[in-house]
Amino acid sequence: MQRFPSDDKALSLPETAFELCQYLGFSEIKQVQWAWYELSGAVLSRYLFDEELRYAALLKWFYQDLGFCEKAEYFSREAADLGRCLQSRQGNSTTLATALMLLGQELDLKTELILLPGTTVMSCQLAGEIHYVDPLTGQSLNREQLHALVRGELGNWAPMKDNYLKPASAKQVLTRMLHELKAGCIIERKFESAMECCSLLLDWYPDDLNLHRERAFIAQQLGAIQVATADLQYFIDNNPHDPIVELVKMQLQELGEETQVFH
Repeated sequence: MQRFPSDDKALSLPETAFELCQYLGFSEIKQVQWAWYELSGAVLSRYLFDEELRYAALLKWFYQDLGFCEKAEYFSREAADLGRCLQSRQGNSTTLATALMLLGQELDLKTELILLPGTTVMSCQLAGEIHYVDPLTGQSLNREQLHALVRGELGNWAPMKDNYLKPASAKQVLTRMLHELKAGCIIERKFESAMECCSLLLDWYPDDLNLHRERAFIAQQLGAIQVATADLQYFIDNNPHDPIVELVKMQLQELGEETQVFH
C-alpha cells in the first residue's frame, strides 16, 4: 500500500510537502505549519487593488522585508525542505519558488511553478501576460534568460522547448522536492533517508528505471546487497539496449562478490 496517494487531486501544497518531510524525519509538521500560518496571514497586508502593484508589493516584501534568499549550502537536505525554508527564509530554487507561489495565491495572484531542467522558476499572469521570476533573487526573467538556464543545465546545444514552460502540478512539484531531498541526503551520507526518498518516489513511479538504479546504489552503501541486486537486475531486464547496460552488468557482478549485511 502506498504511503502517500499517487492521485494528483489528493496531493496539495504546502500540506503534503510538510507531511512528507515529517514522515522522513526532517522537520516537525506543527512548527512548519505555524510558520506558514504566520506568513500567509501577514502577506494579506500587501493586498492592493491594482494587480500589478500587488505583485510588486509581494516581491518587495518577500525578498527585501523578509529577506528570503538562496541558502549557501544550496544542495543540502535543508535547502530542499519546504518547512525549513519557511522557517529559515533560505532555500533552493524549488522551495523558494513554492513559498513565493503560495503567498502569491493568498493575494489572488495567478502564480504557478515552472520546472525547467535543473531549476525551478515562478510565473505570474498579469493582464494576460506571463511574467517569470528567478526565485533565488526576485529578478524578472525573459525567455532568452530562461533558455540560458536550460542551456546551463543541458548544454549549449539544448533547445528551448515549449513544454518546459508548462505549469507544474502538485505531484510534479513534490516529485522534484523528493529528488532534491534525496540528493541532499546522499551528499550528507544519510543513506537511510535517501533510501526512503527513493522508495517514496518508486511508490509513484514504479517503472522508472533510473530510480531503480539509484536505489541500487543507495542500497549498496547500506550493505543491502539483495535489494541492490534486484534493482540492477530489474534495470537490465527492462532496458536491455541501453548503452550503459554493460556497466550495470559489471556492477551486478561486483555485488555478487559482496557479503549481505542486514540493517
